[in-house]
Amino acid sequence: MADTVLPSRASLAGRLDDLPFTRRHLRLLTGSGVGWALDAMDVGLISFVLAALTQQWDLSKTEAGWVASVGFIGMAVGAALGGLIADRLGRRQVFALTLLIYGVATGASALVGSLALLLMLRFFVGLGLGAELPVASTYVSEFAPARIRGRLIVVLEAFWAVGWTASAVIGFLVIPASAEGWRWAFALGALPAAYAVIVRWVMPESPRWLASRGRIAQADRIVAEFEADAGIVAGPAIRKEPPSRAIAVTARARLTTLWKPEFRVRTASLWLVWLCVNFAYYGAFIWIPSILVDAGFGLVRSFGFTLIITLAQIPGYAAAAWLIEVWGRRVTLSVFLAGSAVSAVVFGTASSEVGIIAAGMALSFFNLGAWGALYAVSPEIYPTSLRATGSGWAAGVGRIASIVAPLTVPVLLAAGGAPTLFAVFAICFVVAAIAAWGLTDSRGAALDDR
Repeated sequence: MADTVLPSRASLAGRLDDLPFTRRHLRLLTGSGVGWALDAMDVGLISFVLAALTQQWDLSKTEAGWVASVGFIGMAVGAALGGLIADRLGRRQVFALTLLIYGVATGASALVGSLALLLMLRFFVGLGLGAELPVASTYVSEFAPARIRGRLIVVLEAFWAVGWTASAVIGFLVIPASAEGWRWAFALGALPAAYAVIVRWVMPESPRWLASRGRIAQADRIVAEFEADAGIVAGPAIRKEPPSRAIAVTARARLTTLWKPEFRVRTASLWLVWLCVNFAYYGAFIWIPSILVDAGFGLVRSFGFTLIITLAQIPGYAAAAWLIEVWGRRVTLSVFLAGSAVSAVVFGTASSEVGIIAAGMALSFFNLGAWGALYAVSPEIYPTSLRATGSGWAAGVGRIASIVAPLTVPVLLAAGGAPTLFAVFAICFVVAAIAAWGLTDSRGAALDDR
């Protein structure tokens, strides 16, 4: 019997873009989102653990800053390597591996008795976290139908608010409950290690990535499963898969391509946005509980304020998810960054409890909405062969700022207090809002599957 003709990469991509939103899309989004939420829970926990450890271990501001920054060093390395590896080995494999790495390292952190060991484990936590985030957004974007792709990525990013809220609840209820509360918080952070098994065996590989590696028949089977779930009758079954026609592209070649004329402006703009947003976000939110404690609010009370502020992230994501398909990527991103700048200035000068909470909620709303738009646009500006590499390196470069931010905060606080600190954050948001206009806007367009 003659072999049937294999579908082309273009036809596979078109079939993915033409799909309605199905139960398989929902499972994929939820499965990836749970991993995203667990990431956020771990990153959020360190801000509460720092406030407790600073008192228990009598840490200096510099030592506390290093506990936060060493995790971001790991995230910078992980983001750069994770994207490169995901473009070579696949999205699902790297997603599962990174969950395992940071879950085990977080659980082990519950047993430490010295600052040196905690710093070492926080590096490995960051390594896993940094690799996972850009890979997950790339993974979901490659399954999402074109007309709702941006919205789905913002919904994925909204799981960050779920995880950060969970960390605030743990920080409020668990950490102050006993001297060992911070250890129990880290123990809860080990959950991603178990979840990695589910990701590895239940979630499918990206058909776009499979097709880019010459594994057309395997990609076709996955797309056909989504079509069947939508009630779409698939074409004739493929009887034979041809030899792999994987494109042999080295990591160095992919990195060089990011700076060729076609991609140069978008790469520079994307890296600048990531740098500015990372510096302002992590500089503010890692230190907010400690800043409130230093202002005289007490550990439990400052954690309560932080929990309320954190809850504003969820409507921020919801607004960005709707607007990104109405206004487009660049407008949504720049507007939310501008709102973050104004909120930062107000928060830095607020003195009353009501003012602190209101300005903090506004900062949460706009900043996390901007994050959602940034994660939506990052994978869209590169073709499939470069998508994870481009997103990963942008995230990796951005993590340089998140390394510097926790160490810079004590210096800025000493120099001019909260008004100076948050004025610097506002400037970063303004620069990012301007740089966002150098990005391409792919609202409703098919992904480039070169």
